[in-house]
Amino acid sequence: MKPVLFILGLAVFSFSCNQTRTREENNDETKLDVITEKCYVVREVKPVTGTPETDSILVRKQQLVSYLERHGFVRHVADKEVLQFRRNNRQQVTIDMPEPTTPAAANVIIIFDPMKNPLFLNLKRDTTQVEHYINM
Repeated sequence: MKPVLFILGLAVFSFSCNQTRTREENNDETKLDVITEKCYVVREVKPVTGTPETDSILVRKQQLVSYLERHGFVRHVADKEVLQFRRNNRQQVTIDMPEPTTPAAANVIIIFDPMKNPLFLNLKRDTTQVEHYINM
């Protein structure tokens, strides 16, 4: 639970600090992975299996991905270290994606709807969090 809260805290901090960035940084999109459509973001990592924790994370990730695709979310693979989500109301949320150090961090899923803020999915919970996000 603590890693999820930490990631959510980073997202909120990143969102609040976004307004202090200079225009030159915001205009340089070569370093950013700009996301404007309804999608879910995953990293392309080599799956490491063998431990019960890792196996359960991979199974849970597959279940959540299937659920998201049934509800119209498109897969987006994060290919850069910085993601920028652009909402329909012109707000931007920038999230730094450092190199993952744990299996949970390597398999993180971020869902995004242009009408809402991004949501980091907790791979240890059921689909209730996603249902709430979709129906909001």
